Amino acid sequence: MAAPASAEQGGALAVSGVVQPAAKKLLHRIEVWAAVVIFLLMTLLPVAESLVRRVLKTGIPGAVLYTQHFTLWIGFLGALAATAFGKHLSLATGEMLPEGRLRQGAQVYVAGLSAGICLLLAYASWVLVGAMRLSERLMPGGLPEWWSQLIMPAALGLMAVRFAWRGSDRWVGRIVAFAITGAMVATGLFEDHAGSLVWPGSIAILVGVLLGAPVFVGMAGLAMLLFYGSGTPIASVPTATYQLVESASLPAIPLLTAAGYVLAEGGASRRLLRLARAMIGWAPGAMALMVVVICTAFTTVTGGSGVTILALGGLVMPMLLSEKYPEGFSLGLVTSAGSLGLLFFPSLPVILYAVVAKESPTDLFAAGLLPGALLVALVALYGIVVGVRNKTPRQPFDGRELGRALWAAKWEVTAPVVLYLLFRNGLTTIVETASLFLLVALVTQSAIFRDLHWRKQLPDTLARGAQLVGAVVLLLGVAMGLTNYLVDEEIPKALIEWTQAHIHSPMVFLLVLNAVLLVLGSVLEIYSAVIILAPLLAPMAVAYGIDPLHLGIVFLANLELGFLFPPMGLNLILSSSRFNQPLLRLYKVSLPFLLIMAGGVLLVTYVPWMTTGMVKREAPAQVQPQQAPE
Repeated sequence: MAAPASAEQGGALAVSGVVQPAAKKLLHRIEVWAAVVIFLLMTLLPVAESLVRRVLKTGIPGAVLYTQHFTLWIGFLGALAATAFGKHLSLATGEMLPEGRLRQGAQVYVAGLSAGICLLLAYASWVLVGAMRLSERLMPGGLPEWWSQLIMPAALGLMAVRFAWRGSDRWVGRIVAFAITGAMVATGLFEDHAGSLVWPGSIAILVGVLLGAPVFVGMAGLAMLLFYGSGTPIASVPTATYQLVESASLPAIPLLTAAGYVLAEGGASRRLLRLARAMIGWAPGAMALMVVVICTAFTTVTGGSGVTILALGGLVMPMLLSEKYPEGFSLGLVTSAGSLGLLFFPSLPVILYAVVAKESPTDLFAAGLLPGALLVALVALYGIVVGVRNKTPRQPFDGRELGRALWAAKWEVTAPVVLYLLFRNGLTTIVETASLFLLVALVTQSAIFRDLHWRKQLPDTLARGAQLVGAVVLLLGVAMGLTNYLVDEEIPKALIEWTQAHIHSPMVFLLVLNAVLLVLGSVLEIYSAVIILAPLLAPMAVAYGIDPLHLGIVFLANLELGFLFPPMGLNLILSSSRFNQPLLRLYKVSLPFLLIMAGGVLLVTYVPWMTTGMVKREAPAQVQPQQAPE
């Protein structure tokens, strides 16, 4: 799993040492400012569209379409940047290899494999561009649509070079990586034997993913290999990626990601921490309660528990220790609280699930309100009990300090509430809401509070956001290609039939689902898990008469729990790195929180009114399970 970039690693979208330092500096500044310009256009267009629609009762021609195409551009530019810094979403299993020649060899193999698949994707994208050029489709304003598509083969071709070059610091390793790339591309010459290449090719790709190749590389490679083996053009994969442009909710993903990075890099965490202390510092177990509240709020607006642990861990951990909380409990609390808040508006994983599963983001946020509050309350209650038991100090309530803290954090507090009300009441779309959120974050952190200098810090912050956007959008696109193949081959239908033949009870199905998602959530990054698993599980849940919204919340809550599940839960790894603690100790101190949250997830799973009761929808028709043979 890819950890968030540090300031030193992600401060600029740099190119590897392929070019001389002067050209290298120029190129990475071009990439940085390209990301800034695109983010600004994506922010201003939906806001202007919303205002014009309200005032003049008409929209801006092409505003929605151009915003979607800007998502395509920021996605592929961000993917190119993520390649330069090794920030693509991947499994952590490759890190288990010992240092030495074995790991170096694995890195070269992964580099060559990744470069080869990217080069094949670039070729497939070029075929798509050629087909679109012949169609002569125009965007509003007369711009040929294929011009926008050119970013796909261009970025993927450069990504292939970067992957191969980064495989080793030595020329021998780089030559081997490029040789592997060439061998993979040469497989396209054996069309008469395409079917026989599927199994050995699949094994080679799976080995690469286990050794650390990005998840998108594995999914794209498998999709192209399966299409190739069945005689279908591999251009089907980038075609599915491009079809993402038609998703009305997709632009919300880069907008919310950028807003989260801006808030995390600014002073929002300090202001929210001060407000939480002023509000609840007088309560029993006040400091633990405050940590839960502030971590929940911060995870909600930034969209990632890793950002919360890295941004707030150094602030709240010393405060817990200074107020007599046991070190083990404090470490476990910060680790577990980092994953709370993922079900609340405007959480990015909820938006992503809505895009993948084709559900309403509005309904999903409403369905997640009570389950999210339950998980927060359970962890907070445990923190209060420990605080009372250890007789931790409280501070007297100070109304004036509360007023000052509330005024200082007024933007961070009111903006999400106001924007949610606008979104919930249908006054703004999800993309317009996300663009307003980013606009508020930019203005407050850079202009009002001046936590981020508009020229020295803000561009690099947006560039780091672009890296995560690129990793997610590219993964989402190639996953759609693989999903299309599976649907064409009726794999989901066969999976549903097999499941119904062996599992007859919806309750047992949900229990098995909980266990599977818990394990997968510990090894898959949440974005990868949503993109890979949601399209397969959604039809299975409907077959058992389970409401799709209920499935979505159970799905996300289990992945939230998986952050704490050994051996490779993301929060465990990040806390181990942040606090310089061995993983075995993190397993021990996080266990009580894991059990408490697991109880909450089971309650949410088997009390569906907690999700469906918040949304007025008709229940899906139930398909009767097939009886097992006598």
